[in-house]
Amino acid sequence: MARIAGVDIPDNKRGEISLTYIFGIGKSSAQEILSKAGVDKDKKVSEWTDDESTAVRNVISENHKVEGVLKSEVQLNIKRLMDIGCYRGLRHRKGLPVRGQKTKNNSRTRKGKRKTVANKKKAVK
Repeated sequence: MARIAGVDIPDNKRGEISLTYIFGIGKSSAQEILSKAGVDKDKKVSEWTDDESTAVRNVISENHKVEGVLKSEVQLNIKRLMDIGCYRGLRHRKGLPVRGQKTKNNSRTRKGKRKTVANKKKAVK
């Protein structure tokens, strides 16, 4: 296991795929990082030399926000939206979908487990 940005990335996968295990690095970012570091993207992590892994670490630390820094920034952005009371902030506060999805049938992930509302029985004359 190689350790980059505080994350153990798998040795048995290609470098391009292994880097995506780091929060904040997707496939295109991983390709960009490997090209800047001068590492072949098809080379497995176990085949990297110490110089190559050091180069990848340096490129990530200089140019990318990853893991804890990125997570805290995202949380601060959400908190800012809630503090100013904008529509998106209110949706975050209520735990409802933020990006315009319908909520009549779906959005169970955001709303949580279903809360059944009982009907009142109609009075018989």
